[in-house]
Formats: sequence, C-alpha cells, structure tokens
Amino acid sequence: PIVLTTDFGLSDYYVGVMKGVILGINPHANIIDLTHHVPPQNIRQAAFILGVNHRFFPTGAIHVAVVDPGVGTSRQALLLTTPHGRFVGPDNGLFSGVIRGYLPGLPNASGLVPVPQGCSARALTQPRYWLDPVSNTFHGRDVFSPVAAHLSLGVPDQDMGSSLETIEYLAAPQPSISTSGQ
Repeated sequence: PIVLTTDFGLSDYYVGVMKGVILGINPHANIIDLTHHVPPQNIRQAAFILGVNHRFFPTGAIHVAVVDPGVGTSRQALLLTTPHGRFVGPDNGLFSGVIRGYLPGLPNASGLVPVPQGCSARALTQPRYWLDPVSNTFHGRDVFSPVAAHLSLGVPDQDMGSSLETIEYLAAPQPSISTSGQ
C-alpha cells in the first residue's frame, strides 16, 4: 500500500489530486489515508504520528508524508528505506519518529544524524520520476506522489537518486520528573 500523511486537511483538493497522480501512474495502487489532520506545519506532531503508527502497516508499505513548511527552499526531497517500509517526503525531520527505533541512542539535539544501520536514504534527484513541471509549492503532488507510485511499480530505490549519509532529525521533547512544588 501507499500510505498518505499530511497537514492538508480535507476541505481542499490537495489530497485528492495526490491520489489522482498516484493512480495515473499505477492504476492498481492501494492508497490508505493515515491522517490529513496534522496541525498545520507541525513537523514534530507528524513525526510522532508516523513513528507510532508506521509498524501497523504491512512490511514494505510506502509512506508519503507531507508536512513541509520549507517547500520551495533548498531542503532535500528524501526516500528513507527501513526494514519495515519506505518513506517519501521532505528531509526536514519528518521521519525522526521512524528512525528513532533504529538509532543506537537518542540524540539530545536536532540536526543531522547518520542514517541508521540497516536503513538507507536517498536524495530524490531523478526528475524522470516526477511530474513536469514541478511547482515551488506542491511537491506532494509533483515529486512525492509520483515517486511513491513508481516505487509501487517496482522501480528500485537506487534509481531515485544519490545515497545520503545523514538526514535531518528533530529531537523529541523529553519528560522530566520534578519533586519540587508538590
């Protein structure tokens, strides 16, 4: 299946057109909506949702996640492959909840982290797998959905772009225990 997670909501056409793009490339794709109600631009919330829920989908599921306040900037488009599934979206920390389970220790700070052992990451740099032209504001339609559809048809990960050694990570807030004020 191709699993969609966005902050688009359902009152506009965005989710529908992403599904249309996927089905235009792979008419037999099985598309599942995880949620489209991530609070707007809340990357940490989306990372949490993906981290908690991705393992409930079949091994090999392709997750397209779009919570992307940096669309149109120099942030990379990413394909992350884990032992459980593949994840397509912006390299902005969105997949932090997914890789947390593969990291030997949890980083205390946000920033670049090495791609965990047993996982791989690729920059999506092959425009032959995108729509043309690519807009500056809708990479969910123009880059991420077409890439997922091509992956679902068996296009190998390595055809999507160059290998990455590091990806963006957002450290999760950690609870603290305090005995003061009781």
